[in-house]
Amino acid sequence: MTPIDFWFDPVSPYSYLAFERLPEAFVGISYAVAYRPIVFGALLKAHAHKGPAEIEPKRAWTFRQVHWLAHRAGIPIATPKRHPFNPLALSRLLWASAPDGATPSRWACETVLRHVWRSDGADAEDPARLAELRAAIAPRREPSSDEVKERLRDATDEALARGVFGVPTIGVADKRLWGFDALDMVAALLRNDPWFAAPHWEREGAPRDGVQRS
Repeated sequence: MTPIDFWFDPVSPYSYLAFERLPEAFVGISYAVAYRPIVFGALLKAHAHKGPAEIEPKRAWTFRQVHWLAHRAGIPIATPKRHPFNPLALSRLLWASAPDGATPSRWACETVLRHVWRSDGADAEDPARLAELRAAIAPRREPSSDEVKERLRDATDEALARGVFGVPTIGVADKRLWGFDALDMVAALLRNDPWFAAPHWEREGAPRDGVQRS
């Protein structure tokens, strides 16, 4: 059974799509997933980059593409009333639900992601809805506690240390593969596709000279 890391943030529609499609993409493969909520905003800050929803033409394209991808994959989706929103409460709730020394369950992650992306356009931060979500998740510890905040911070710092720059990112051994459209590539890696044993991966990932913008 191959261990897989799945770094995500509930604010990301691509994280939601990848989460929903993952079981179908990996049919016939023996694997175990560690779902790791992180702070997408911290990745953007670390890499001095804006999120897609912060650039208006890119935001418009992003949600058109997301809904097309969901349509093609047969995944229900509804964009929340406000986006981007602050997802910290959701990610902390997930870490608060996790057993000591473990990551959140797939059920808990599914419940939170569907709270955002399958609620007929409702506000993901609505206090009444958040209270209902918390009751459903029944966290083991207080989501606003310093312990839980530290777990989320540590997960984000670890992701950055391992080269994660966006969500979703899937980790297999020493490789990191980014995006909803990387699922088939991950499946090929897990099935020992010979492409990964050829020079392509290392050669194309090596630094090279190029123009640098100031």
